[in-house]
Amino acid sequence: MGSERIRIKDIAKMADVSVGTVDRVIHGRSGVSEASRKRVEEILKQLDYQPNMYASALASNKKYTFSCLLPQHEEGEYWTAVEAGIHDALVTYSDFNISVNLSYYDPFDYHSFGDVARGILEQEPDGIMFAPTVPQYTKPFTEELNKRFIPYIYIDSNLKDQPALSFFGQNSHQSGYFAAKMMMLLAGEEKEIVIFRKINEGIVGSNQQERREIGFREYMLKHHPDCRIWELNLHAKRDSDDAQMLDEFFRKHPNVKNGITFNSKVYIVGEYLLKQQKKDFNLMGYDLLERNVNCLKQGGVSFLIAQQPELQGFDGIKALCDHLIFKKEVPRENFMPIDLLTKENIEFYSNK
Repeated sequence: MGSERIRIKDIAKMADVSVGTVDRVIHGRSGVSEASRKRVEEILKQLDYQPNMYASALASNKKYTFSCLLPQHEEGEYWTAVEAGIHDALVTYSDFNISVNLSYYDPFDYHSFGDVARGILEQEPDGIMFAPTVPQYTKPFTEELNKRFIPYIYIDSNLKDQPALSFFGQNSHQSGYFAAKMMMLLAGEEKEIVIFRKINEGIVGSNQQERREIGFREYMLKHHPDCRIWELNLHAKRDSDDAQMLDEFFRKHPNVKNGITFNSKVYIVGEYLLKQQKKDFNLMGYDLLERNVNCLKQGGVSFLIAQQPELQGFDGIKALCDHLIFKKEVPRENFMPIDLLTKENIEFYSNK
């Protein structure tokens, strides 16, 4: 018996109660004996009965304003894909009067996050989706949101000590662990590898990247403890220095043939390798930016790990709609797949 064909009077008949009693149970109102409530709830559960929240949401005509707080980025970078997912959700849920205000913070400046977050609180949104910065700078924001009973969604990285309504992103530790395993399939018995970072005054700019690196190092320590891990910290805000720093690194370390970056800009190293015609180097990175994919196809990158950013953006907004408008329960953690792509399978991969 499909829920669309079940009427309240059918449920009342099955439970041997009045239509009014069923209505009170469905809407959580008082005035129902415990025995009747249990009988009705048991039947509702068996029938998987869902009151038509869509109809009541449409009828209510209430407006919902959501705020999204994302790291600053250039057009075509990783967060552009997340924004595309947010805009898709706006179109999908346009019947329900939702609007989204996008704000941005400098991921390499912790105070920037706090300043922008305070501005968002002044807007008094109904719900918030954001990419958290480091825990101690995220906490004042989440505490204030909890105080005001504003539901919030984490995207990209999860802070379990400050739980959100829901999280959408990869299991970053597992992703780094997996990346190390794949890298060592390429590296074989090599005794040296390099981690490339984009860093500004000691700040990596993303919890996700830090956790990937922790997972990566954990695998290396366990399975390849003798492998030397070099680090090259490229300046996050001075791209013009990259080529010179890479030249210097490879001059000093001619035997290093394998490397990885945990941010989404592996193209920086990939394009350098292509330009130098350095074909004996295996490079791994993250995310399907157009420049990353071009490097993969041309051989400047060996593997890319993808994580469906459009879906994260879409599902984050969907979760706020489910919670606030349709009164549905939202799963606490929603992990994206860890997809490994090579030039041989990239053409068949859809990241929608």
